[in-house]
Amino acid sequence: MLKRMVFIGMLALALGFWRPPLVAAAEGFVYTANEDGHSISVIDAGAGQVRDIATPITPHNVQASRDGQLLFVVGQAAHHSSAKMTEGGEMSRGRLLIIDAETLAIETATDIEMGRHPAHVIVDAQGKMAYVTNSEDDTVFVIDVAQKKVVGTIKTGKFQHGLRMSPNGREMYVANVDDNSVSVLDVAQSQEVSRIAVGKAPVQVGFTPDGGQVYVSLRDENKVAVIDTVKRLKVAAVAVGRNPIQVFVTPDGQYVYVANQGTKADPDNSVSVIDTTSNSVVATITTGKGAHGVVVSDDGKHAFIANTEDDSVSVIDTATQKVINTIKVGKGPNGITFRNAGR
Repeated sequence: MLKRMVFIGMLALALGFWRPPLVAAAEGFVYTANEDGHSISVIDAGAGQVRDIATPITPHNVQASRDGQLLFVVGQAAHHSSAKMTEGGEMSRGRLLIIDAETLAIETATDIEMGRHPAHVIVDAQGKMAYVTNSEDDTVFVIDVAQKKVVGTIKTGKFQHGLRMSPNGREMYVANVDDNSVSVLDVAQSQEVSRIAVGKAPVQVGFTPDGGQVYVSLRDENKVAVIDTVKRLKVAAVAVGRNPIQVFVTPDGQYVYVANQGTKADPDNSVSVIDTTSNSVVATITTGKGAHGVVVSDDGKHAFIANTEDDSVSVIDTATQKVINTIKVGKGPNGITFRNAGR
């Protein structure tokens, strides 16, 4: 019986029907937004399966809701040219797709028009409100998920990109690439209440679990800024790899994983690991080329890196700070998110 099972498994593997588990003891799903492939990839870490799903947009960012029921994907309409411009010479408006995370049925997804060049999307803890940065418009759209429509607009600094909500849900921090600043948005008031100077070309932010610090990638300085959220002031800067893009703080608040993308002509292939106690780099991990997106599993055991120039995801064991697997996904993965299988 055992020999038969082994034979069947080997035959299925040879025919491409089955793959061994990608991450030992991992229970969850990783999603990548494949901008160049007009798709999202779904990685089932436990079963060892990867599935690509075509989308009507060129997705730049993807985010799972806290309860795991919905997937939020933003990008430009797929039929536009690479320049994504209208006949009048302006950048066209983008789209937000809200997809059932279980069925992943694109044909029944909610499709909402966004502003010009939507970059990132986040969802509040209750799954009621979503927020999208429109880079070309210098605005954040407020979306009522149940009503399936935009219900508010918040002005920010110039060409914002990444954003995240504070652990208590009261504020959002938004990285303004062309303003060298971070906007602090009051969630209840739906308005900017402060703007913090951080350094050259901030791209993404990440809160520590207690909300006391925010880490900000500074793409054009090869550094990560540290903000004291009480003082609303930059208090430190940590040197990392070339052209850092996304950052993600581990659930225990001990480390920050920083994806160093480099440039298209000369991609970087590393992740810098910052210790939040000393605000120093304690490990540099080699990944695929063009490390862009980063997310950490809910249990903190694995970090997942979207390598935009390699069409792959690097899986890092956070205990050993080593890459334990490389997974092929769709073309040009940018944003990445994790959904716990138990949600």
